[in-house]
Amino acid sequence: MTRISVIGAGAWGTALADLLARKGHEVRIWAYEAEVVESINARHENALFMPGHALGPTLRACADAHEAVASAPVVVSASPSHVVRAVTAPLAGSIASDAIVVSATKGIEPSSLLLMHAVLAETLPGRRVVALSGPSFAREVFEGQPTAVVAAAEEEATSATVQEIFATPRFRVYSNQDVPGVELCGALKNVIAIAAGILEGMGLGNNPRAALITRGLAEMTRLGLAMGAKPMTFAGLAGMGDLILTTTGALSRNRSLGVALAEGQGLAEYTAAHRTVAEGVNTARSAVQLGERHGVELPITQQVASILFEGKAPKQAVAELMERALKSEQWR
Repeated sequence: MTRISVIGAGAWGTALADLLARKGHEVRIWAYEAEVVESINARHENALFMPGHALGPTLRACADAHEAVASAPVVVSASPSHVVRAVTAPLAGSIASDAIVVSATKGIEPSSLLLMHAVLAETLPGRRVVALSGPSFAREVFEGQPTAVVAAAEEEATSATVQEIFATPRFRVYSNQDVPGVELCGALKNVIAIAAGILEGMGLGNNPRAALITRGLAEMTRLGLAMGAKPMTFAGLAGMGDLILTTTGALSRNRSLGVALAEGQGLAEYTAAHRTVAEGVNTARSAVQLGERHGVELPITQQVASILFEGKAPKQAVAELMERALKSEQWR
């Protein structure tokens, strides 16, 4: 049994905390919202982010993040990407210097354009950081549906440790040493998922969705290679696996946002009505900037950003993508 702290009690953080607690680990989860702490401790339910789902009875919630991480050899960071720095930096003095920090957040920090492992390396220097990613809707993990993910760390022994900690008969964990590749996959696929939702909201069919997924993967891979990632990572669980899930699954928040945009809702209107975070929104803008920095063309991502932030009509965006100059499928 290992003492584990989970920082962030949204649906994904809660699902992971529940999985670890039911496996027999001693798990504390920190929640920003006081009502979530009360709900978990008093009724064994996260009524705000996972209503109607009974959590493992040994799972304990904390209102004080320092209390949650104290003496924990493993800390799971599950806060939204835009607040990971603000949440973890104050905890540097409370997290053990030899702790393993597992990043379960899929995104890019907007201000710095850093991936989450790089943010954590700055806020929690000296700790071993592992990226946990792959096709994994929180609700299905909670329900015990068979799921396969990837734990990526520079040191193989560290990823192997996280494999052992998280793996259950229903939650299979593969190891990987391509940390930036795994994290880029997890971030960029959310942008393509917004695009997939836009196609669905427009009433388009299977042909355009297949083209979008395939060309979206090519776009993700181009940027990944320019940033030093390994190409095979994009063909694996963190890449193609998670891309298929989020572009086709009804539980995808990013896909749902895309549907709403195509049906006429503005981003501000949609955001005001939904408490959960669609990570693809910030990622779209950040990815465009990364593409410009590395000289990589990201036509789908650029169109999604234009729809989100410039009010471009989805019909016009699709037309512009289809009318681009003809070229080879392979890039050089």
